[in-house]
Amino acid sequence: MSCIRILLSDDQTIIRDGLRALLDSHNDIKVIGEAGNGCEAYKQTQELKPDVVLMDIRMPEMDGVEATRLIKKDFPMTVVIMLTTFDDDDYIIKAMTYGASGYLLKDIGSEKLIEAIRDSLRGNIILPGRIAAKITSHLTQNVAPAVTVSDFTDRETEIIRLLTQGKSNKEIADTLYLTIGTVKNYISQIYMKIDVNDRANAVLFFKKLGF
Repeated sequence: MSCIRILLSDDQTIIRDGLRALLDSHNDIKVIGEAGNGCEAYKQTQELKPDVVLMDIRMPEMDGVEATRLIKKDFPMTVVIMLTTFDDDDYIIKAMTYGASGYLLKDIGSEKLIEAIRDSLRGNIILPGRIAAKITSHLTQNVAPAVTVSDFTDRETEIIRLLTQGKSNKEIADTLYLTIGTVKNYISQIYMKIDVNDRANAVLFFKKLGF
């Protein structure tokens, strides 16, 4: 298994130190950089190309929500997971709308954090806790799909159904006897049809559409 490269973004050094110590204790995870605010997080993402950014929401200069917007716009394959001390609906909903793969409360247990990171790279949406359903509702209630199920080919429909089940590109390829490159091409075409550029919003879109 290739190493998961992590960027930590939090304005509190003690939080970053604790996360680094925890994450670096796992052989398949490596912390490659740290940022103390949203501006630094964007610059570090540009320079280091991490697989995952653990992003604090409330930071000086630029908050995590705006940093997420910029990162997902310019580096759509980078997974962003929001870290927060609060069940702060407005911030979390905005971040998810911009393409974040979910949020975690900072008091999460160590094993659950590791599991969430791995799940996010499989395309799963991380929405733990009591407000998960509420956030999903907010994200989907204003979606008015301009396309219908009939707008997708049979093959695209098969891939969409596997996407909504949380399958990774490799799992989709193995299930449908395709190459990973072919699956990526199909997914890119699917994203273009619904005007999204990340897996989390695509899954939410298709669940709203009835998949």
